Amino acid sequence: MPTDEHHDGAVHKLDDLAKSIAARAEHTLATRTAQLEESKRLGPVVAGTKRFFEIEGLDLAGLLALELFTTVIPLVLIGYSWASDFSSNLSFGDFMIKWMDLKGQSASVVQGLFGTSASLRSTWTVLGLAGFLFWGIPMSSQVAKTYARAFRRERWPFWTEVWRGTAWFVLLLGTYVLTAVITSGHADGAGHWVFYTISLAPGFVLWSISPVILIRAGHAAWRHLAWCGLAGVVIGTIGSRLTLLVVFPKLLAGWVGFGPIGVAMAMMTTASVIAVLWVVTAVLGAVLWERNAPEHEVIASQVALA
Repeated sequence: MPTDEHHDGAVHKLDDLAKSIAARAEHTLATRTAQLEESKRLGPVVAGTKRFFEIEGLDLAGLLALELFTTVIPLVLIGYSWASDFSSNLSFGDFMIKWMDLKGQSASVVQGLFGTSASLRSTWTVLGLAGFLFWGIPMSSQVAKTYARAFRRERWPFWTEVWRGTAWFVLLLGTYVLTAVITSGHADGAGHWVFYTISLAPGFVLWSISPVILIRAGHAAWRHLAWCGLAGVVIGTIGSRLTLLVVFPKLLAGWVGFGPIGVAMAMMTTASVIAVLWVVTAVLGAVLWERNAPEHEVIASQVALA
């Protein structure tokens, strides 16, 4: 039978453990409060820049760029081929040349790089699509990791993060499809800008609810998540479009002498820029949310899960 001495020892151990947990929670609370106060003293851009490097944003973007290059770009090619009914007279190169207004040698290299849409008909199968969609899971997991760091939260357990990341990736693809449908409306003058403005709405929804899907307590102060959507539209959507329209053609013009490998280099570099913009979107969204949401909700959502 346990003696009084053993009982007292167990009580002391439990008491020490409780004190340790309380001290750790108090330290976390003080740290989060100090971090929030410091962030609010700085301007959003300065605070966002500081957090970007604090969470090793360049490293996060590097791996994300690789996954963008090997997942999203192939799915875009397959989607374009399906939309063109796998035509033997059209290729994604034609679309890029027209969309980016490529001319001269750059246009010739891009034209020769892509086959016709008919060449991807064999990939339009359950197994063919499943391979690229499955590869999207690590990409979405990387995005979840980025958001967790930006919002100062612990990550979900592995399998929870997998299904949540998968849901986010499906939403991302749906956003791209809906945006393409909206922008395909033919209009000139003011009508063009109406379609362009409407096409930003899916991106706003995507970036607004990304924290809810990807991070713990992402629903906290949900009314203020519109700031995340605003950051996403300006940086993640418009910034990415400008990158494709401005950065890629300039890179391609400089590397056109390398032929197909030059196009690949330009595409990979462009994917890297877009990946950085995605990380900046998460960081700036987190900073703006923290500055506008009630302080007690911000602290509570971070401390409870630290």
